[in-house]
Amino acid sequence: MNRTDYPRKFIPLVTGKTVDENGAEFARMITAPEVAAYRIVGSMQPKNLADEIDVPGLLTTLRGHAEAVSGGDLTRAEAMLIGQADALQSLFVGLVERSLRQEYHVHMEGIMRLALKAQSQCRATLETLAAVKNPPVVYARQANVTSGPQQINNGVDLSRVRENVNAPNRLSGEAHELRQDTRASGAASAIDSSLEAVASVNRTANGGG
Repeated sequence: MNRTDYPRKFIPLVTGKTVDENGAEFARMITAPEVAAYRIVGSMQPKNLADEIDVPGLLTTLRGHAEAVSGGDLTRAEAMLIGQADALQSLFVGLVERSLRQEYHVHMEGIMRLALKAQSQCRATLETLAAVKNPPVVYARQANVTSGPQQINNGVDLSRVRENVNAPNRLSGEAHELRQDTRASGAASAIDSSLEAVASVNRTANGGG
C-alpha cells in the first residue's frame, strides 16, 4: 500500500448540484453521530495511534456499529460492556492496592473511596449487560380511565360495577336522569275531581232545600 494514500485524513463529503445542496450535505456530515464519535475517539488516542487513523475507514466502521444495533444485533454492545466491566475491575483492584500502601489515614481513605466508586460502576455495568441480554418483562393490567377523580382497583372489573349501578336507570329508559314521578300529580287530580263532584251535589241539594 502506498503510504502517501494511507492513512487518509479527510472526511468524505458528497457534493451537490447547487449551493443549497452542498450546505445541506455539509450540515448532515458535521452533525452525523459517527463524525461526533470519530472526533472524540481520535482526540483520545496517543499520537502514534492517532497518526495511523484512516478517517474514512473509521467513519465507515462507526456507521456500521450503529446500523448493527438498529438491526437488533447487540453483539458489539455486549462486548463493550464486558470490556468496560473488566477495566473497572482492574481499576478497583489497583486503587485498593494503592490505598493499602498509604501511610496516612486521610490518603488511604481518599483512594479507597475512588476504589469503591470503580467497584460500584463495575457492578452497574454488569447489571446493564444482564438487562441487555435478558430484557425485563413488564406486565401491566388494563385500567378503565375516565375524566375526573380516578381509582384503579387491580383485579376488580370496574365495567361490571358501572353496569350494576346503571341497571335501574336503564329500566326506566333513561341512563343518567331520574324518571319523573307522576304519581303525586295523578293522585292529586283524582282527589280534586272527587271534591268537585261532591261540591256539585251539595250545591244542588242546598238549592233544592
